[in-house]
Amino acid sequence: MQWKNLNEQTVYENPWFRVNLADVALPDGRHLDHFLIRLRPVAVATVVNEANEALLLWRHRFITDSWGWELAAGVVEDGEDVAAAAAREMEEETGWRPGALSPLMTAEPANGLIDARHHFFWTREAAYTGPPADGIESSRREWVPLKLVPDLVARGEIPAANMAAGLLMLRHLLLG
Repeated sequence: MQWKNLNEQTVYENPWFRVNLADVALPDGRHLDHFLIRLRPVAVATVVNEANEALLLWRHRFITDSWGWELAAGVVEDGEDVAAAAAREMEEETGWRPGALSPLMTAEPANGLIDARHHFFWTREAAYTGPPADGIESSRREWVPLKLVPDLVARGEIPAANMAAGLLMLRHLLLG
């Protein structure tokens, strides 16, 4: 039942993503024109303190007109190490410089349409360096207990599936 991408052409491109049109061969021999979006990898990071609270951002997403908790995240620049990008994004968006980051997981948020790999990292150590350089990224930054993550997900307060998956994985890893 494998679908095969026979040919792909870019129909739109900018510095953040490409929209491509693929000629896909289906298992039964038919062909399908399928649009897809190719994105740069995304690096995600947080720090967890001694009380098992993760540093999260409360932010508004205009596309869905929704508020929710998220981890610091951003695109990996050309030639940039993924962990270095995660550390950079965390400091820019929270004002906290992480210590050595540990890989948590990699997720594909919508792999039927988008090839956006999200690489999640976490650490137990971080140093506060001052207000975030990207202060417009969130309304506030707070330490949120990992034990509350399932309830926050259930109430829709962590609406992004990739963020919910990463935080649930981190909770499982640290709290069982």
